[in-house]
Amino acid sequence: MRGLKDKVVIVTGSASGIGRALALRFGAEGALVALFDINEAGTADVASTIMAAGGKALTYNVDITDRASIESAVGALEGAAGRIDVLVNNAGWDIPIPFVDTDRAFWDKVIAINLYGPLNMHHVVLPRMMAKKAGRIVNIASDAGRVGSSGEAVYSACKGGIIAFTKTIAREAARANINVNCVCPGPTDTPLFDAFKAQSADGAKIAEGLARAIPFRRLGTPDDYPGVVVFLASDDAAYITGQVISVSGGLTMSG
Repeated sequence: MRGLKDKVVIVTGSASGIGRALALRFGAEGALVALFDINEAGTADVASTIMAAGGKALTYNVDITDRASIESAVGALEGAAGRIDVLVNNAGWDIPIPFVDTDRAFWDKVIAINLYGPLNMHHVVLPRMMAKKAGRIVNIASDAGRVGSSGEAVYSACKGGIIAFTKTIAREAARANINVNCVCPGPTDTPLFDAFKAQSADGAKIAEGLARAIPFRRLGTPDDYPGVVVFLASDDAAYITGQVISVSGGLTMSG
């Protein structure tokens, strides 16, 4: 993709799953990848893989629910790289529980990671982008936020909120030449999905049913997402903002 070489790119939740795949692709595109995650061993492994392939990476132990943690990491990154060009909000978490069986403590954790986390990241990074009148933001939401997902009521609410938030920030940031877009994965075979399946005795059957419902007859894999995310972060997408793109093998088709 055009315009990504030597760009400074933050990817949250980059120690595994979709975040790992995104970080590796940005590294392959020649960007300096800042790996933000609480899993230090995971980010160290991803950074080593990027650098072994000739790329550039920095790792930061960041809890996106903690504003001070983000401020510290972003400040350190600016000191090392001088700027931030791209922000990819990918980190997320959930376990499947029917809404009536959940409690306030569970709601708070899901909301803190999936809604407040990206809000915190925007609130710290966006003013810096606006000051230099340039930047790209890609938010990883979920098709659960577009069509709902049984057992994921609060998560779906958060992801629906991120979709609406993306559109609003795209309007507010356009005057500063900042593009803000949203990618919605469908069901994806990741460590988080493995944990999701493990929460239910019918987890394997649920996964099989989802695969049958997808026109391509398979779950997504982490490697299905970097292409569209890197495109939205690149100069090739300079006139695209406020858009929501599902990557779900056709499970959801909306326009």
